[in-house]
Amino acid sequence: MARVAAASLAGTTIEFYDFLIYGLAAGLVFNAVFFPEYGGAEGTWASIATFGVAFVFRPLGAIVFGHFGDRIGRKVTLVTTLLIMGLSTFAIGLLPSATSIGVVAVALLVTLRALQGFALGGEWAGAALLTTEHAGAKKRGAYATFPQLGPSVGLILAASVMLLFLNTLGQDAFVSWAWRLPFLVSLVLVAVGMWVRLKIAETPSFAKIKEQKAEVRLPFGDCIRDQWRQILLGAGIMSTVFAAFYTGVAFLPGYGIQVVGLTFNQILFALIIAGAVMSVAVIGSAILSDVIGRKAVLMTGMVVALAAGPIAFATMEPGSYGRYVLAMCLLLVVLGVSYGPMAAYLPEQFQARYRYTGAGLAYNLAGVLGGALPLVIGDDLIAKWGPEGIGYFLTVNAVISAVCLLMMKETKDRALDVTNESPVPLTTDPANA
Repeated sequence: MARVAAASLAGTTIEFYDFLIYGLAAGLVFNAVFFPEYGGAEGTWASIATFGVAFVFRPLGAIVFGHFGDRIGRKVTLVTTLLIMGLSTFAIGLLPSATSIGVVAVALLVTLRALQGFALGGEWAGAALLTTEHAGAKKRGAYATFPQLGPSVGLILAASVMLLFLNTLGQDAFVSWAWRLPFLVSLVLVAVGMWVRLKIAETPSFAKIKEQKAEVRLPFGDCIRDQWRQILLGAGIMSTVFAAFYTGVAFLPGYGIQVVGLTFNQILFALIIAGAVMSVAVIGSAILSDVIGRKAVLMTGMVVALAAGPIAFATMEPGSYGRYVLAMCLLLVVLGVSYGPMAAYLPEQFQARYRYTGAGLAYNLAGVLGGALPLVIGDDLIAKWGPEGIGYFLTVNAVISAVCLLMMKETKDRALDVTNESPVPLTTDPANA
């Protein structure tokens, strides 16, 4: 089990490092590299909008990799997603700037970003199943902590690597060319991750599916037919998580520079602090979910999220670094509480024969609403309501998530083997009324 946990943590950390290094670069330097004609603030918004492209392709990745994960196996699918993510990230580090090849540079950037989203769409569900399908019901939440630490540890790693190159080579060199180095380093990390993942065994649940020849021909079709409600409700629950996380790691870095007036160093240090705080929240909430249930922990996160967004943005003011760090930590703590139990809770909703597809779809559909939308409309929200406009968006997401959670069943004691063929009922089903 220790090897499985290590493989899950290593893989998700590397994939989120690759995914998030783009977000940091978009907020800090891509305006100068790929959108120089727009100027400071507008160039930053254009850069952040390209970050959101990945969310559109994540559901597609969930469908494609979910198909193979449910038919061929969890292990080989996870190796494939890691390889695609790593090569895409490495290629971004090789891209010419817009001043060299014009709009072609932006087109290539968006294409590679789409590939990153496609790969990540297949990563999370597989990594979650890797631990949850190996763990016993009593400690499933605790073991599911490992893939859930991937975003926060990946964030700390990404910010630390950028901070290292920024302070070693200087800001001018970093903006000019050294921003590429964190992307190129990814190839080494991916090699390590693949080595770890190739050494693990297939999960017991999928091995049992193969043994019983219980694979379905089209997991996506069967999952949509049988459990479309769980997919949509799961996506609704996850929308708050995406909104809080990507507001913190993609929106706030650019906002901190353009509005609060902070330096690159200050932004990166704030992200490292917030990532550490998020890690603690993830661990605590995941373990607690084994004791009091997934829904109780998740609902706590949703209730706190109702006020956290507006408070975070009302707290920030120009020139105040302490308030900025506090606001970022608040967002990521709320995220951590809501995110910790998810690697156990979403897989528990679906039958083993299409669990990879179902959990992946629920997770990644949420990214379109909670992850991409605030990055695209953030400028308009601020123009209409001020900085608190983003906070109100987070509140709306929290309401949606809480309502969806109320309609889902508690599943912490559910068996995850193939013999459990009945879909998890909803609280709104007549049999459960």
